[in-house]
Amino acid sequence: MTDEDKLKVIYKITYPNGKIYIGKDLTNSINYWGSASSKLIAKDFSSIERMDMSIRREILVTSFDASEINKLEAKFIDKFQSNNPDVGYNQWPKYKPASRM
Repeated sequence: MTDEDKLKVIYKITYPNGKIYIGKDLTNSINYWGSASSKLIAKDFSSIERMDMSIRREILVTSFDASEINKLEAKFIDKFQSNNPDVGYNQWPKYKPASRM
């Protein structure tokens, strides 16, 4: 096992409609694209759009410490507001719109 195989990551996935998903991967698998709700994402794309689409995966943070990655995931979700249904597909932590005065 190489050091790269031991890395844990926080990633951001960007879909063609601009919405994002923030997640973590404790295995640093090149083939892992998150666990966002397929049903939720499918509602945003027509059958034609689904025929040819590009999805981007960016690594935001790397660490050898799983506990650090576990703590950072929610912070990045909040930072990018990917739990706001208008912005992204994260359903946790529950989005709380800022109160208006």
